[in-house]
Amino acid sequence: MLRGQGGALYGPRACDKRPMMTDPLSQQHGRAIRLWLYAVAALVLAMVLVGGATRLTESGLSITEWQPVMGTLPPLNAGQWQSEFEKYQAIPQYRELNRGMSLDAFKAIYWWEWTHRLIGRAIGVAFLLPFLWFLWRGWIEPGLRPWLWAIFGLGALQGAVGWWMVASGLAERVEVSQYRLATHLVLACVIYVALIWTAQRLDDRPFTAVPFRIRASAIGLLVLVLIQIYLGALVAGLRAGYIYNTWPLIDGALLPEPSRLFFYVPLWRNFFENTLTVQFDHRMLAYTIFICALLHAFDVARTVKQGWVPASAIVLAAAVTFQAALGIWTLLLRVPINLALMHQAMAMLVLTVAATHAALVVRRRVPRESIPLAPL
Repeated sequence: MLRGQGGALYGPRACDKRPMMTDPLSQQHGRAIRLWLYAVAALVLAMVLVGGATRLTESGLSITEWQPVMGTLPPLNAGQWQSEFEKYQAIPQYRELNRGMSLDAFKAIYWWEWTHRLIGRAIGVAFLLPFLWFLWRGWIEPGLRPWLWAIFGLGALQGAVGWWMVASGLAERVEVSQYRLATHLVLACVIYVALIWTAQRLDDRPFTAVPFRIRASAIGLLVLVLIQIYLGALVAGLRAGYIYNTWPLIDGALLPEPSRLFFYVPLWRNFFENTLTVQFDHRMLAYTIFICALLHAFDVARTVKQGWVPASAIVLAAAVTFQAALGIWTLLLRVPINLALMHQAMAMLVLTVAATHAALVVRRRVPRESIPLAPL
């Protein structure tokens, strides 16, 4: 047991004093809401992974129109398939990269993009319909409703951002803008984290209090992982993983020449458009996260002796370590698609662990004693 500033106790017995719910019916409602949020989060995870496969297979521009309702159905006959293929043949990607592609090859990339969009529609339905039902039954407390509506709003925005991303590759480019790709991916990750965080906050189990520095470092690690995913999307959008395939050296040195890192004007463009700078930043942040995760796990193990928090910190450090090794392996082998997919999946696992861990150490349940159980 440790004593901090002001005599505050930190340790397995220093649990929060919040009132616990004892009403079995209310507990059942809380569990149902948590399961719903985790189910939607699982769909978001599936969408991100399919989106990664869509990008790696160059499938993202195969559907050249945004039809939120009518686009639910795929082509159902030979005429419809030919029509979709002709639309794709009109864009620069086909003319410059895939000229002569067969209809069967087009179908292969079309199905990836169609599946990606279908999962997006499924997420909207899976979130909105149960949400409205929970509201009608009065299971969701007033303080939580604006937060859940905000998550739904982010989901709607994500659909628009997805089309904004696709539109960038339909006229003058052969691929989508790396700026828009990174925005699309990170917004999906923010939604994913919000779902996990909310579900964790609704958990009624007692938790172990920890010092402020551990809470701050856990949140800091989560933010760094989100930034790293953004940088990874820039690397993918610029195809920067196919060059500088050496480690630990990059461009022949541990620290590349400044003239090669910063040759674009204005300076800020190098951080988004210079392949060397983008990959270098991705590496440097990976090292930073690795060191911070190890230090955080050591601090937690030294400070918090019992409960789930030490195990959670160790799992996070282990996941970050494995992801760093996988990233190096993927780079050295020049980004084979199977390793690239594994690297992206592992990034989402790291994000999952980071979000769960951060929510665990800062969890403060929203008071539920005033939940109206009668229909609204």
